[in-house]
Amino acid sequence: MNNSIATKIKGFLPILDWLPNYKKSDLQGDLSAGLTVGIMLIPQGMAYAMLAGLEPIHGLYAVTVPLLLYAIFGTSRQLAVGPVAMVSLLTAAGIASLNADSPEQYLLYALSLAFLVGLIQFAMGVLRLGFVVNFLSHPVISGFTSAAAIIIGLSQIKHLFRINLPNSEHIQEMVVAIAQNIGDIHWLTFGIGVIGIIIIKYGKKIHKSFPAPLVAVIVGIALVSGFDLTAQGVKIVGDVPSGLPTLSSPSFDMGVWNTLLPIALTISLVGFAESFAVAKTIQAKHKNYKLDANQELIGLGMANFGAAFFKGYPVTGGFSRTAVNNDSGARTALASIFSAVLIVLTLLFFTGLFYNLPSAILAAVVLVAVSGLIDYKEPIHLWHRDKSDFAMLMATFIITLTLGIETGIIAGMVLSLIVVIYRASKPHMARLGRVPGTNIFRNVTRFKDLEERDELLMVRIDGPIYFANVAYIKSNMDQWIADKKDRVNMIVFNMESVTNIDSTGAHELNEWILSWRKAGIDVCMTSIKGPVRDVLNRWGILECVGADHIFLDDNSAVSAYDKDIDLELLNKYSPYATQTN
Repeated sequence: MNNSIATKIKGFLPILDWLPNYKKSDLQGDLSAGLTVGIMLIPQGMAYAMLAGLEPIHGLYAVTVPLLLYAIFGTSRQLAVGPVAMVSLLTAAGIASLNADSPEQYLLYALSLAFLVGLIQFAMGVLRLGFVVNFLSHPVISGFTSAAAIIIGLSQIKHLFRINLPNSEHIQEMVVAIAQNIGDIHWLTFGIGVIGIIIIKYGKKIHKSFPAPLVAVIVGIALVSGFDLTAQGVKIVGDVPSGLPTLSSPSFDMGVWNTLLPIALTISLVGFAESFAVAKTIQAKHKNYKLDANQELIGLGMANFGAAFFKGYPVTGGFSRTAVNNDSGARTALASIFSAVLIVLTLLFFTGLFYNLPSAILAAVVLVAVSGLIDYKEPIHLWHRDKSDFAMLMATFIITLTLGIETGIIAGMVLSLIVVIYRASKPHMARLGRVPGTNIFRNVTRFKDLEERDELLMVRIDGPIYFANVAYIKSNMDQWIADKKDRVNMIVFNMESVTNIDSTGAHELNEWILSWRKAGIDVCMTSIKGPVRDVLNRWGILECVGADHIFLDDNSAVSAYDKDIDLELLNKYSPYATQTN
């Protein structure tokens, strides 16, 4: 009982699972990653807050308490939670319809939106609705991840080249803008960025634990400070506002909630899908812990509650920061705690240290990190092994590139669902024949020289019989009867692979049996599983078929047909005719 309670507590507070077993060898990687991501979060948080229509300081507030709460409640050990471009844009769009009269009122709406997002995600987690991520198949995740990595990489070009580019998540717009402004490259900024890329890319070859991104940050600051490069046009982070967040409260006005609810639901679902997609991608590289979709929802919900009560705005798992976190050596969620501590200390004491940090160095950190997430091997592999999955991967990839990250996620989920429905609507069906000299029956299209008789049609359906596939099953049956030139007088349904029958399937099956018998074709069933037998019983199908037409296996059915005996003798061959479990 105590073990059960302890397991449940650890399930709700994953930090109790990994923290007591923390390895000293993980500390260096976590510390390096935490500091690197923390440094990234300072300019990113400020920029994303401005994108959301808020003062820059609120972006930094959104990566203090929310980051700590996710580290306590989340199951991913590398996911970096905080403001992201997509959620920032959605926040601005959602609050715009409320026509705030002042910055204070606008902030109140942002806090309310964060609270609603937290409430929706927390409720989904408690209600075990994390299964929605099951519609993100591996090809979808691969296509989305590669496309999102390209989009995020291109978004850093403006910092690497120091050229003016519009904020966009559409590759066509980004490429055109880059082509139009490529002549305005600031070569000194570009040179610093290249130095950063080289350090980050090849620094780990010196030693596995070498904190390459952190070294690149230090080198960038040293170059700007030592050679006064700001005077020559190198863009730096500049002043970082100081001060810790104080307690705040969202609005509980139902009118505000009703207005914000659609955008809150969108942020909740899209943010979770994006967050879980990148978390799953990173977890697959480590495989030393498990992700729990429901607990992830709770973790993200708690993080958004933290944003709502500490002057932040909606947060989710950041794609680029998670990549940087992992690439910098993060092994546990302690890296996120280090990031939060660094930001808190920076807000209090050290804002001046990052004044001369070149934006090109941050761009280099992101570019190297996301370049490793572009998976070119998977589409090649799928092209040779599974064309339908290849098509799904490429569709998700192209949609994400051209229509944006959030659209790509939703499209990927829809595509996965469509593929599931399509495949379920066309279950595998086999026409069976006897292996010569045996009592074994196999698929006539896969085995040669099987004995198949014109007057017997033996069919196996591999899957459920339900509303989406009854038309396909009936069409195949009609075609096989026609192929035998209407000489069939007995249909044997092998039910060993039928897993379920819904009301539509039961109704149609009953109609088929009555129709075939009216046409002079008898029907019997074999190898029915217990749960399926229960369904057939409830709908009266067994009664319709007849207890004397239910058999344990195909050979019993064929033997009974061959002997052509009366009901009393047939029952001897069906000892399980009345079994219901």
